[in-house]
Amino acid sequence: MASPQLTQFLDLLRAALTDGTLTKLTLGKPHGGDSTLKNLFVRPVVLKSGPQVSFVYRHATRDITKNHSPADAGQEIETLIGSQFLDAHLFTASHHAQLECRPDGKAHLRIKESAPATAKPAAEATHDKTRHYTLPADAPWLRALDITNDRGQPREGMAAKFRQIQKFAELLTHLTADAKLPTDRPLRIADMGCGKGYLTFAVAALFGESAEVRGIERRADLVELCNRTAAECEFSNLTFAVGDIGAGSVAPLDILIALHACDTATDDALAEGIASGATLLIVSPCCQKELRRQLTSPPVLADALQHGILQERQAEFVTDAMRAQLLEHAGYRTKILEFISTEHTAKNLMIAAVKDHAPGDPATATRLREFAAFYGIHTHQLATNLDFSLRP
Repeated sequence: MASPQLTQFLDLLRAALTDGTLTKLTLGKPHGGDSTLKNLFVRPVVLKSGPQVSFVYRHATRDITKNHSPADAGQEIETLIGSQFLDAHLFTASHHAQLECRPDGKAHLRIKESAPATAKPAAEATHDKTRHYTLPADAPWLRALDITNDRGQPREGMAAKFRQIQKFAELLTHLTADAKLPTDRPLRIADMGCGKGYLTFAVAALFGESAEVRGIERRADLVELCNRTAAECEFSNLTFAVGDIGAGSVAPLDILIALHACDTATDDALAEGIASGATLLIVSPCCQKELRRQLTSPPVLADALQHGILQERQAEFVTDAMRAQLLEHAGYRTKILEFISTEHTAKNLMIAAVKDHAPGDPATATRLREFAAFYGIHTHQLATNLDFSLRP
C-alpha cells in the first residue's frame, strides 16, 4: 500500500499534467537492477503531433529519450517512483515538491510554493528576440532532443551543447559556400559515428529539402531513437542507419562528416569520404594514439619530449598534420581550425577539406615523406587506406 506522502505527491503530479502547469520532474537515487541508470528527467514538450511529455533516461554513457502522452506519462511515473527511483523533485507553476522514499515503503514529502512570476521572463524573452542564431533556438527538434525548452533557451546542463550545435551550423554554412557543390539535385550528406544525432539533426535542419542526410551509428538503440525523433519532427530528408565507420555503405557522397571519431576511425572516415567522391570532408579528430608508439624524437627535441603530456600533444600534432598533407596529396585543399572553445572539450580541432585539384602531386608526396622520416613514422592509417607509401 502506498504511503500517504507518495499518494499526495502523485496527486500533485497528476494535477500538473492535467492542467498543464508541469515545469519539470527529476527522479534520482535509482534503486533497481540497472547500475548504469543515473537519473530520469521529465518535461513537457510540444511536437508537431501535439503536446507530449519527454522522458530522458540518463545513463552513465548514453541518454535514452521516450515521449508519452500526458495521460500515459502519469501512469508511467507512478510505476517508477518508490521502486526504480527513491527521490523525486516536482516543479510546477505554483509548487516545488520533494519526495524522499525509503526501500521499506516509508516516505517524506516537503512542499513549498514557487516564487511568484516577475518581470524577468519578459526581459529574457526580449533578449532572445535580439539574439541571432544560425538555427532557430525554438526549433521543435531542439526541444525533442531535450536541448532547449519551449522558450528556446538551453535546458540545464545543455548550454555548451547548444553552443556547439550553433557553432557547427555556422561553420558548415561557410564551408559549403567555399565548396563547388551540386545545385541541380539534393546534396548527399553522411554523418559517420553520429551518436545521439545532435549535429546530424542540425545538418538536416540547415539544408532542408536541398539535401538528403544520413546518420550512421553502430548502436542500434540510438539509431532507433533518432529515426523516431526524425519522424516525430517531420524530417523527410533525414534517416539513420546502423553501420560502422569505413564500412563503405554511404557512397556516393557530396559531404562527409565525422566528429570525434576515436583514433584511426577518423582516418577510416576520411578514406571513405574520398572513395565516395565527396567534395567536402569535415572531421574533428579525437584520441590520436596510433603514432605515439612510432614517434622518434629528433635529438634537438629529446629533452623537451621526455614529458608524457608533451609526447601526447606532439602525437596529436603530427597525426593531424600528416592527415592534412595526405588530403592535399589526394586532391583536397585543407584547413585546420578551432571548432569550439576548449572550455567545452580539449578535442576542439576541425579538419575541413575541399576537393579542388588533381591528386598525386609529386612535390607534395616528397614533402610528406620527409615529414614522416623526420619523426620516424613508418605507417599511418590514412596513408594505408589511400595506398600511399611513407617510405621514399
